[in-house]
Amino acid sequence: MLTATRLAVWGDPIDHSRSPALHTAAYRELGLSWTYGRQRVAEAEFPAHLAELDATWRGLSLTMPLKNAAFRKAVALDDAARRTGAVNTYLLTTEGPRGFNTDVGGLARALREAGVVEPNTARILGAGATATSAVLSLCERGVRHVEVVARRPEAVVPLRELGESIGVEITRGSFNDPHAPLPVDVTIAALPGQVDVGPGIRPFAENGGLLVDVVYGNWPTALAERWRDAGNEAINGLPMLLHQALLQVRIFVGGDPAVPLDREDAVLAAMRTALVGD
Repeated sequence: MLTATRLAVWGDPIDHSRSPALHTAAYRELGLSWTYGRQRVAEAEFPAHLAELDATWRGLSLTMPLKNAAFRKAVALDDAARRTGAVNTYLLTTEGPRGFNTDVGGLARALREAGVVEPNTARILGAGATATSAVLSLCERGVRHVEVVARRPEAVVPLRELGESIGVEITRGSFNDPHAPLPVDVTIAALPGQVDVGPGIRPFAENGGLLVDVVYGNWPTALAERWRDAGNEAINGLPMLLHQALLQVRIFVGGDPAVPLDREDAVLAAMRTALVGD
């Protein structure tokens, strides 16, 4: 009987992914002889590659542009995946792939680690797929009012509908509003790292509290520099990456992102070292 010991991260592009280092450190700490690789898989190729997996495969981490395709192919979904329409984790079973979204829990845990314990208000810059996960993460931390700053009003509509379903009021802000934005406890930036924020971002930096920029390459971003110039703290997306990976390890080991690992503190420490060094 074959033992399911193979794991990988799929996406396009994929060479930049730090997931192999994170997961390899975790399984080494747990004493598991599992392998974790990476493979470039375009969205159009996803169904064919998925069909080729045999019983030696335990699971997959899925990054862009595969999260929506993975959602459609899953035979079961956790609540975060169902609400966001995005899957970043597959647990491969004989019935088919079970889909999870650990980005939501990963961001919530990163916020707590950064000291965002009981926030009341928050702001999200951008209204794409990451913003959807951010709304759920902020709800987990207790936020009940979120302003979404987006260039297109229609992009906020599905976020407002999501907010209504979980008891979070979503309002729309604008980068071009002549009035200063209201102060918030935390800001989540769900924008490309190379985006030109321009001088209009300064009022948001001054009134934005802690900035969590989901970007972790080419740090600090221009946005983070504006926050620091305004006297506020800015952190990158590495803590979110770390904690969402830990939740993936929980899934691959025990099948449930809510159930902690044995010696989880040691596992997390090993993963953190693999991510950022001593």
